[in-house]
Amino acid sequence: MEYDKEELTQTIFTEEFIHRFRNEEEVSGYCRECENFGKSWGCPPFDFDVEERLRQYQNVLLVATKITPKEQGLPLNAAQVLILPERRRIDKRLLELEKEHSGLACSYVGKCYYCAEESCSRVCGLPCRHPHLVRPSLEAYGFDVALISQELFGIKLRWGKDGLLPEYLVIVCALFYNAPENMNVYYKQY
Repeated sequence: MEYDKEELTQTIFTEEFIHRFRNEEEVSGYCRECENFGKSWGCPPFDFDVEERLRQYQNVLLVATKITPKEQGLPLNAAQVLILPERRRIDKRLLELEKEHSGLACSYVGKCYYCAEESCSRVCGLPCRHPHLVRPSLEAYGFDVALISQELFGIKLRWGKDGLLPEYLVIVCALFYNAPENMNVYYKQY
């Protein structure tokens, strides 16, 4: 499936980011309604304090990727086909930056693609098989991605209608970090 992509980055202080965009009560309500709640290591509930984990970092690099299919009127199930290559590319880069700068990556919301859905070890009460790869999404941490996308990137999220994809899809990911450098430059060098 062919598509065009536009990728934007933005850096913000962690405290400001939490204050402006984290709405844990509302967003966690959506998570609890999801069929993956508690069934994937990328989804809540977590066994750690989210804010405590995030406040260890001074800055947040945000990456928004707008994916516009060249063919409009695609069925909703085409979303994952369009998103997966970009998600893999972004995840790889964020995990590299996480390692290089002792940061914390946040991936795209959705199903974990490292294990088959029905084989996640969390369902059996076992540790994650891929803890070096799996990262929760911003939504899983209680962030309002629609608000982030609109306010920081000027992209209004669109939703499918009548079983069809919207005119574009948006992935929003992040890297929490302490390095004084602006990670926009490091990310874009990839």
